[in-house]
Amino acid sequence: MPEVSSAISLSTVVLFLPLVGMIVLLFMREQTQGEYIKWTALGFSLGTFAASILLWLSFNAAEPGMQFTQRLDWIPSAGISFAIGVDGVSILLIVLTAFMTPLAIISSFRVHVLHERGREKLYFMFMLLLEFAMLGVFMAQDLFMFYIFWEITLVPMYFLIGIWGSEQRIYAAVKFFLYTMAGSILMLLAILYVGINAQTFVIPEILAKLQSGALVFPYDGLFSVQGALFLGFFIAFAIKVPVWPFHSWLPDAHVQAPTAGSVILAGVLLKLGTYGLVRFCLPFFPQAAIGWAPIVATLAVIGIIYGAWVSYAQTDVKKLVAYSSVSHMGFVVLGIFALNAQGIQGGILQMVNHGISTGGLFLLVGMLYERRHTKALNAFGGIWKVLPVFGGLSLVITLSSMGLPGMNGFVGEFTILLGTFGSKQLGFFFALFATLGVILAAVYMLHMFQKVFMGEVVSEENKNLEGLHWQELAVLIPIVIVIFWIGLAPGAFFGSMDASVNQVVQTVGAAASTVVAP
Repeated sequence: MPEVSSAISLSTVVLFLPLVGMIVLLFMREQTQGEYIKWTALGFSLGTFAASILLWLSFNAAEPGMQFTQRLDWIPSAGISFAIGVDGVSILLIVLTAFMTPLAIISSFRVHVLHERGREKLYFMFMLLLEFAMLGVFMAQDLFMFYIFWEITLVPMYFLIGIWGSEQRIYAAVKFFLYTMAGSILMLLAILYVGINAQTFVIPEILAKLQSGALVFPYDGLFSVQGALFLGFFIAFAIKVPVWPFHSWLPDAHVQAPTAGSVILAGVLLKLGTYGLVRFCLPFFPQAAIGWAPIVATLAVIGIIYGAWVSYAQTDVKKLVAYSSVSHMGFVVLGIFALNAQGIQGGILQMVNHGISTGGLFLLVGMLYERRHTKALNAFGGIWKVLPVFGGLSLVITLSSMGLPGMNGFVGEFTILLGTFGSKQLGFFFALFATLGVILAAVYMLHMFQKVFMGEVVSEENKNLEGLHWQELAVLIPIVIVIFWIGLAPGAFFGSMDASVNQVVQTVGAAASTVVAP
C-alpha cells in the first residue's frame, strides 16, 4: 500500500467528519444552544453520508486492492502505522454506516427519554463518536488501529444503553461490555502473535508476506498454530455477530437500548463481526477457515433455526426483533463460510440488507413505543386502521425482513443459499436446514404483523394515536426506497464487491489442497 503523507484521501474525510462534529458539539453550550445541538449532529452525519456516496461513486470496482489509501508512520519501531483504505469488502458497509447514523439521529429528536433524562449534547456526541469508530473498523489497514477502533465502539454504546436505556439498562450495558471485551482479549493475543511474527501490523504487508511464503502459520489440524490464531479472531467476531451460542447478550442490549441505540446496534455494529470474518479469518488463515468451516456453518444453521423459533415465542415486540437478528446474522455467517464467491457476496449484501430491514423494524417499534409506552404484543391490534400510512410502511419493512422476492432480503438470502448449495465444504444439507429458517422467518414476522396491525382496535389507548410526524417519515421513506432498490436492481451492489471477493476466494482456494481433514 503506497504511503500518502501530503494529500488527504477522501476516505480520511469520511472517517474524521463525525469526530470533527463531536468536537464541535463539545464546545457548544447546552443551556443556550440546546436546540442547535441536534441539528449540528445531524448536519455532520449527513455530511459524512454525502462524502461516503462520493467515495462509492469514485470507487473503481474493477480494482480488487485497496483504494483511497492514507498511511502515516505512527510507531515505526513496532511496525505500527495510521493506515486506512477502502476495497470492495468494506465500501458498502461504509456507506451503510453513513446512511444509518443520520436516520438514528433524526429518530432521536422526538424520543421522550432523551428529554426526560437530559444531557442531549452528550447523547449526540456519543452517536458521532460511535459512527467514527465504526467507520474506523471498516477502513483500518493496520491490525493495531483495527483493534483500537474495535474497542472504541464499546464505549459510546455502553453509555447510550446505560444512560438512556430502559429499566434494566445498567445490567444490559455491563453484560454487553463484558461479553465483547472478553472476546477482544483473545483477538488481541492473536493480533500480537501475527504482528510480531510478521514484523509489521500493516494488513496489506502481512497478506503479501503470507502469499509470498515469507510468513507461514503452520497448519496440521484444527488446533494447530493457525487453527488457534483463527479461533482467537473468530471468537471475538462470533460474539459481536453474535453466533449461537455467544448470543445471550444481544436481546438484553436491544430491549434496554434507546431506539437509536438499537438501530445502530442492529444496523451496523453486528456487522463488525461478520466483516472481520471476511477481512481476517479467511485471507489470514485460509487452511484453518476450510477446516473449521463445517463446524462454524453448523453453529450458523443452529442460530438460524433457534433465533427464528425463539422469536415466535416472544411477547415483547422489541425482543422478537432482537432474536430475529440472531437468525438473520446466521445466514450471513453461513454464506461467508461457504467459501465461494456466491456465498461471500451474498453474505456481504445480507449484512447491508439486515442493517436496512432490522434497523427499520427497530425504528417502527420505537415509534410505537413513543405513542403507547409499551412493547407488549398484546397491547396492540388494529393499528393499521388508526395509522394507515404507518401500517403500509411497516408492511414493506416486514416483508423485506421475511425475504419476499422483489425486496432486498430475498436477493441476499437466495445468493447465500446458492453459495451454500455449491460449497465443497458445506453442500445440500446445510442449504436445506438454512431454508427452514426462511420459512420460520415468515411465520414469526407475519405473527408479529398480525398481532400489531391487523384485527379490530380493542384497546381505547390505540384509537387516538398520533399520526406520523415529518421527521418519522424522513426516516422511514429512505429505508423503503433502499429496500426496493436492492431488491430490484442489486447489480451495483454486487459489482462493487466482485473483484475483492474473488481475490479472497482465490486465497482460500489456493490453500484448499493442503488442508488436513479434521
